[in-house]
Amino acid sequence: MTDRATPGFTIWLTGLSGAGKSTLAHALDQALRERQRHVEILDGDEVRENLSKGLGFSKEDRDTNIRRIAYVAKLISRSGGVAVTAAISPYRAIRDESRANIGRFVEVFVRCPLDVLVSRDTKGLYARALRGEIQQFTGVSDPYEEPLAADVVVDTDVETPEESTRKILNKLERLGYLAPSDGQIAPHGGQLVNRLASPAEASALSERLFMLPRVTLTPRAMWDLDMLGVGAFSPLTGFLGEADYTSVVERMRLANGLPWSIPITLSATDYEAARLEPGAEVALADASGDIRAVLSLAEIFRRDVNREAELVYRTTESAHPGVAIIQREGPLLLGGAVTVLERNVLGEPFRPFALDPAETRRAFAEREWQTVVGFQTRNPVHRAHEYLQKCALEIADGLLLHPLVGETKDDDIPADVRMRCYQVLLDAYYPKDRVVLSVLPAAMRYAGPREAILHALVRKNYGCTHFIVGRDHAGVGNYYGTYDAHHIFHSFAPGELGIQPLFFDHAFFCTVCNSMASTKTCPHTADSHVVLSGTKVRSMLRDGQAPPPEFSRPEVAAVLIEAERQRVAA
Repeated sequence: MTDRATPGFTIWLTGLSGAGKSTLAHALDQALRERQRHVEILDGDEVRENLSKGLGFSKEDRDTNIRRIAYVAKLISRSGGVAVTAAISPYRAIRDESRANIGRFVEVFVRCPLDVLVSRDTKGLYARALRGEIQQFTGVSDPYEEPLAADVVVDTDVETPEESTRKILNKLERLGYLAPSDGQIAPHGGQLVNRLASPAEASALSERLFMLPRVTLTPRAMWDLDMLGVGAFSPLTGFLGEADYTSVVERMRLANGLPWSIPITLSATDYEAARLEPGAEVALADASGDIRAVLSLAEIFRRDVNREAELVYRTTESAHPGVAIIQREGPLLLGGAVTVLERNVLGEPFRPFALDPAETRRAFAEREWQTVVGFQTRNPVHRAHEYLQKCALEIADGLLLHPLVGETKDDDIPADVRMRCYQVLLDAYYPKDRVVLSVLPAAMRYAGPREAILHALVRKNYGCTHFIVGRDHAGVGNYYGTYDAHHIFHSFAPGELGIQPLFFDHAFFCTVCNSMASTKTCPHTADSHVVLSGTKVRSMLRDGQAPPPEFSRPEVAAVLIEAERQRVAA
């Protein structure tokens, strides 16, 4: 049965008569049905017989026929099915029009030389056309405009149908339209990006590094660079250019329409930018002057900082930590792909848990996990978090506990303390064969709902199929409404993000139920709920007092009390 939450798409097979479009269409139909996709084949001859009867072969009639095919394909795709068209569709303009109208569209050029087509032609149609007996025959007496940039080209004179089909399926997997055959979720955009320099690239760049103009990375850009390098921000290959930046801020999509909620940008001072020219290479250095990466500068542009603040953070107040950062950075931005030479070095206790997306995916595959739920945190896990995770584990093969260890607010609990909390918790209360603890080398933006989307897409790149979204995900202060982080997911079509969000209400220990519960499951009033604010917990820790066991596991509380004691003593 088709999963209605899975987005549909169209495979548009174009090529001359006899090239093998119908053969490929039926091979794709079988292969996709084996992957539990609903498929409809729109064969050119059948469409002309049933939908376009009476149309001739003038350019106008051919275009009308293709528009009808494209309209039906759009309906099939929109409903979650896969439309496979097998029609000559000889004109580029109408094929491009069909792509624009359908959206999720893969053009396949079924290529075969004319002499091979003539030799294959059992009906003798090519021979008759070459003798002038058939008028308006595409490829002989009527033009065929080959695709200039087809998504896939198959050469049916030298490839078997199986080889051509595999080519198309591989492309669908890379685009993210089809789950990889290994059973893992496809990375966002279809391909896991790797922007880490190979030894050969690093050696070639080292010869000219110190001759390049430099830009100093901000602390947040340092963490973003790391995420770009390992593919955690796939499909991004670098910092956004103006078209992508504007589209992300205004529409939560890259310029090509792919969902992306927060702009990943590189700022520069006027002094730095004055020495730069698009098309050149730029050395990206840390605060100590060490070169961490090379930017292939594509463009220099200015942003409207207040507009970004309003749409991304929902406020222009500098009291908001995310807004304060972009205000300090200023309007001047650099866009272009990066080659990362040196990553942020994570020391203890992070190093054993610093798994890149390729490594978490490998870990999941080794455990034979088909469904993995990701959990984002910048705080120690308390009983409510544990409850949500274990509820999710009831429906998933495994859990990726994925704390963020990049830049956070000064008053957040330090990452090394949090790591000790996670370790004692996992050792005592979780099944060891169903949890992977790994760190996320990302900066916290505190962008609330928009950051919830980004966190989900990033976990998709790490191999998660599901993602837990709390009631105030990535929130700070009173800038976002309760459950706004849930509501924003409905800005996208079902299945469009490619990862399944799991929405949870506020959880707590209920003294009447005598168990963990949430507002969805507990009928009792708030006075029976054990709920503590962050301020109250910090006050208790400063006094050496452990939060009640209904709120925090005693092992976690002990780590926090000791860390607070050491902080005060220092």
